[in-house]
Amino acid sequence: MLTCNMPIPYQTIQLLDDITITVKRIDQVHPTISGNKWFKLKYNLIEAKRLGYSQLLSFGGAYSNHIHALAHAATSFGFDSIGIIRGAELADKPLNSTLTTAQSLGMRLEFVSRTDYRRKHTPEFLTELQARYPNAYIIPEGGTNTLAVKGCEEILSEQDCQGFDAIVCAVGTGGTFAGLINASHRNQRLLGFSALKGDFLINDIQQWTEGDKQNWTLYSEDKFGGYGKFNDELLTFIADIKARYALPLEPIYTGKAFYRLLAMIEQGDFASASKILFIHTGGLQAFNGST
Repeated sequence: MLTCNMPIPYQTIQLLDDITITVKRIDQVHPTISGNKWFKLKYNLIEAKRLGYSQLLSFGGAYSNHIHALAHAATSFGFDSIGIIRGAELADKPLNSTLTTAQSLGMRLEFVSRTDYRRKHTPEFLTELQARYPNAYIIPEGGTNTLAVKGCEEILSEQDCQGFDAIVCAVGTGGTFAGLINASHRNQRLLGFSALKGDFLINDIQQWTEGDKQNWTLYSEDKFGGYGKFNDELLTFIADIKARYALPLEPIYTGKAFYRLLAMIEQGDFASASKILFIHTGGLQAFNGST
């Protein structure tokens, strides 16, 4: 159903004489279902089709990369789509580019209060939604479930596992990071930079990982104020990286992760001759005006 017909490009950045960062540009895996969302949705769409569902339903905020990708995936593969959007107050405001695109692709947007949105994982709320939308295959916020983790295991090739000392990515709900952990070799170091404050995602990631791998560390977002928050320092950094290396980043996920990675390198947290693989998870559409 979702088929990658082109090789994923790599981009090498030599920051120091003895440390190389290679960026795996999975943001280019598909023109509209980009980055980790392509891998997260792959097996979910196969399962939805197998079970005979005609609709896809999921959850997200106003700038959700997942909602944007889901709307494209649904229209491309013959599903109707429903987006449960956090923030009832947004219903009477002009839609931003992400939601405008989703709606233009046929997604039904349902705005709910932030209180109700916090119930999105509860059996009661999910039962209510399934009763209202009996033809809908429900996908969790961010797309993370067992099938999504399975898809994200395919991000790493065997060459990636053999050729790099460390693998780095931004973390939202933890599904992509869990897939990378499952696919990695035990002698590799995995670093996940969370877009959220706090370490509560550690338990979520552990439930999606196989075996007893201890080769990973999750870092909380403690620099810019938490999810969705950024400042001029980060925006200047992102602009500088793009100007120097032609590497586009965004301020919610990849920009923060790349910032933290470079800071750790400068602090001497990596051994000399380290080969680092940075997974570019996408999310550029909300910040570059593209749809």
